[in-house]
Amino acid sequence: MSNYATRAYANVGVNTAIESASPHKLVLMLYDALLKQLRIAKLHVERRETAHKGAAISKAISFIEQGLRLGLDLERGGSIASQLLALYDYCTTRLLHANLHNDIAALDEVIRLIEPIRGAWAAINPDAQPPAPAAPPASPAPQGAPR
Repeated sequence: MSNYATRAYANVGVNTAIESASPHKLVLMLYDALLKQLRIAKLHVERRETAHKGAAISKAISFIEQGLRLGLDLERGGSIASQLLALYDYCTTRLLHANLHNDIAALDEVIRLIEPIRGAWAAINPDAQPPAPAAPPASPAPQGAPR
């Protein structure tokens, strides 16, 4: 199979996965793609492959800015959404720094910040139902009343 055909086949698989994914799964896919690009960028920094490093960091920033950040609902998400927005802003700033200065430590920092968020998101069961409200406590029977 030609290289072009292989890429086309892979793209069809990715597009199908995206089209059929739940919103929860899409966010998980964004986190996974972000972490993958960060690791690729690290390899390119180590190999002094500036153009490839820049491309990987640009993709990582796109996953943050055009995926994770735009997916936040600041009205319904409350303080968690606001904190994630601040985290994403910080990560983008660190990635710009990493790109400019070939700074592996900055890439590692963003990986360390995103991995626990990704893990927590993966642990969420999107199909879980909220617990039923507890029944009100039974009132004690008046004294002398039959039980």
